[in-house]
Amino acid sequence: MSHQTIRPWTTSYAPGVTPDIPEHYDTLSHAFARSVRDYGSRVATDFVGATLTYRQLGEQVDAVAEGLRGLGVTRGDRVALVMPNCPQHVAAFYAVLRLGAIVVEHNPQYTRDELQHQFADHGARVAIVWDAVADTIASFDTPYRPEHLITVSLISALPLSRRLALRLPVAKARAARATLGANVEAPHLRFERMAATTPPIADTISLPALDDVAVLQYTSGTTGAPKAAMLTHRSLRANQLMGEAWVPGLRPGAETFACVLPFFHAYGLTLCLSYGVAMGASLLLMPKFDLDLFVAGQRRRPVTFLAAVPPIYDRLSAAAEAGRIDLHSIRFSISGAMALSAESAQRWEQITGGLLVEGYGMTEASPIIAGNPMGPSRRSGTVGVPFPGTDVRVVDPENPTREVAPGEPGELIVDGPQVFVGYWNRPAETAQMLIDGRWLRTGDIVTMSDDGFITVVDRIKELIVTGGFNVSPSEVEAVLCSHPDVRQAAVVGAPQPSGNEEVSAALVLREGSTLDVAALRAFCQQTLARYKVPRNFISVESLPTSMVGKVLRRKVRDLLFGRTQPAA
Repeated sequence: MSHQTIRPWTTSYAPGVTPDIPEHYDTLSHAFARSVRDYGSRVATDFVGATLTYRQLGEQVDAVAEGLRGLGVTRGDRVALVMPNCPQHVAAFYAVLRLGAIVVEHNPQYTRDELQHQFADHGARVAIVWDAVADTIASFDTPYRPEHLITVSLISALPLSRRLALRLPVAKARAARATLGANVEAPHLRFERMAATTPPIADTISLPALDDVAVLQYTSGTTGAPKAAMLTHRSLRANQLMGEAWVPGLRPGAETFACVLPFFHAYGLTLCLSYGVAMGASLLLMPKFDLDLFVAGQRRRPVTFLAAVPPIYDRLSAAAEAGRIDLHSIRFSISGAMALSAESAQRWEQITGGLLVEGYGMTEASPIIAGNPMGPSRRSGTVGVPFPGTDVRVVDPENPTREVAPGEPGELIVDGPQVFVGYWNRPAETAQMLIDGRWLRTGDIVTMSDDGFITVVDRIKELIVTGGFNVSPSEVEAVLCSHPDVRQAAVVGAPQPSGNEEVSAALVLREGSTLDVAALRAFCQQTLARYKVPRNFISVESLPTSMVGKVLRRKVRDLLFGRTQPAA
């Protein structure tokens, strides 16, 4: 398959958007160092009002990098990060990269089993973790337990007034302390102490190379159990530069990015942690999206750029209509991870006076592949056109080397510098995902107009998209089938008017068993993150299968959606 592709979509780019990114560029670490140098006195992070300048952040990164080096971390080693968005997350991310080591991002809401499975896969000897999950990680079975545990305190990152309020001997303060952290019983090092007392790393320690792996990001890919996508400095930096080209109206050193998307998700990692820092933006950090926190942050430090998912845009729009918040400072917004309705986009643009466009991507593409132009050429109902420097084709999913006729549905495949180099220790799965070693199979059936606008019409992959996160049906089914009352399970997504999906399970119960929704939900919660636990449980006599006995999830979807009211 030839690498060259005609790019008719570039004629639809907004004014000022270049069709390509620079041919030569440097790493995430170089971009971070440049922002520290150029915007040293500018606020880099704002966490509930507590701030760090870029100079202070740079000092923390240099100290933590040296601290990690003292623990034996060197180029190519994996360092696990398990924490929500906070200033320490930003510093830890760039400290690991400073050594040429590899960041492994984890969802801190995962269960012990889910986290241990990932640690067993990547084998990190050092983990930097939120103190609330530290003892969980210290409890891993011996082969998978990290040798060094460095704990992060969200409470220590708060402003002094907030920290003092949390010490009050009242029930509300005790409850707040419990949600923000925990006392750690396992042996550990304190991140804050390392950042404050370790001398800076020497300039003689070289920065990483462009083709070094920077991040392992866990994803279910198009099918199966979670696996780690290897994202290099080249792929992540290229995607960041594509975003920079896409929104030429953003001014380096003069913007405020609201970081409501988790950094452990590829969308939040690139559009906030990478793009925002490289732009010298102030990052308004939130451990999770909270309307009250956003309202207070917007009053304190008005946001100019927002990357989020449709439910967040709808909640903010409702708050603005109720007079709780003024959103006119937000000039540019990007929606992703799930479908954005035309009504939501129009409502947002009327409220803010800014632009909101939908983007499309996947973790294996760092993650953004396409987006609607930031201008009048944007087209509702589509996910836009390929980003600068990105080639796409629409092919026969049964024979992905053959392109389909123009306008016909087919599988979207992608080639560009943002495409990953493969899955960690999984060459067979990598070969299945990359045609000719470069064209990434998305698993999405699309149509593409003559001028390059892409419309997603179906999914080959059967992942469920809920709240912007991917859920692997097979992972949930395995847990359900381990319950003594369940003989067979099929898990699918129930589409909602918002464009979100609800995880739903069709169950064939063992003889003599009855459907106990509360018990099944509690059973799932022992081993699955909350967003993976089915919202709907339906008992059926049998599941539709193929001639070889494989459950046909598409037919299961039809079965579930045809019912009037699932058990919930």
